[in-house]
Amino acid sequence: MNIVRTVLGDIPASDLGVCYAHEHIFIGRSFTTFVTPDFRIDDVAVATAELSDFHAAGGRAMVDSMPCDCGRNVASLAEISCASGVHIVAPTGLHLEKYYPPGHWSERLTAKQIAALFVAEIEVGADANDYGGPQIERLPNRCGLIKVASSLGGLTDRDRKIFEAAAIAHRQTGAPILTHTEQGTAALEQVEFFARQGVATSSLVLSHTDRKPELAYHLEVLSRGVFLEYDSAFRWPQNESNPTLSLVVSLFAHGKGRQIMLGMDAARRGYWTHYGGHPGLSWLLTSFRKTLLTEGLQPADLETLFIENPVRAYGFSPLS
Repeated sequence: MNIVRTVLGDIPASDLGVCYAHEHIFIGRSFTTFVTPDFRIDDVAVATAELSDFHAAGGRAMVDSMPCDCGRNVASLAEISCASGVHIVAPTGLHLEKYYPPGHWSERLTAKQIAALFVAEIEVGADANDYGGPQIERLPNRCGLIKVASSLGGLTDRDRKIFEAAAIAHRQTGAPILTHTEQGTAALEQVEFFARQGVATSSLVLSHTDRKPELAYHLEVLSRGVFLEYDSAFRWPQNESNPTLSLVVSLFAHGKGRQIMLGMDAARRGYWTHYGGHPGLSWLLTSFRKTLLTEGLQPADLETLFIENPVRAYGFSPLS
């Protein structure tokens, strides 16, 4: 039976419920927030209130997407999950080079050494210090996926090493892989790289691809058997057409609805209601849900988007 590995423990994948496929729930003080202060969303009480609103709107799960050593705090994610009643899946992995200081350990370690760090967080427990050093303290809370990222236009040498580490960790654990595509680019290159590394395309979720909203491009990527995650629906100017909406409607019409998921990637205080921002993390389940139905999707299609696809994308059978 496939499970989803949440921060509070493994659950049957079928129990996941309505799920946002790519979020940022807690980003603590780090080099990342030093460079971009608005990324600092580190108030557990505020996150609990925001996720409680999401729960009240029918949401039951979120996939957090902040990987190692850039503000992730798995203990805080567990606290928020317990208080809000929302399942949270936490990632191991590494983000883009720009989110780390020069000389970061990811530059020095080999792919196999990095993979060993990823595997330990999936099988034993996340590091309480977010692999920020100098000590590693294993939490009882484990990671349920591997998050990696590629640079604008294609994979750099650093990206390839980290993607190789993710592939090694996937082969050892079975955990799914979630990727960041910079402005939607390099999706095909990502898929081809992982295929050469022996990763089944059904274990891949590629994020932010709707930021390159060309239908032919999406159909070509989806033909490889991956999942795509869209999170720009609320970012497009509200007085213009919504390319994310158009993609979703078109892909259901093309029979590809079982390979796409939605999230908000709302990694700024300015997007959260309880930080005084807009539109709030419940937006997909309130305003956008109504728009999807108005544009011709059926309630069963929304179940596919928010429940069935995340179950298949993030469920796995642990290999050890």
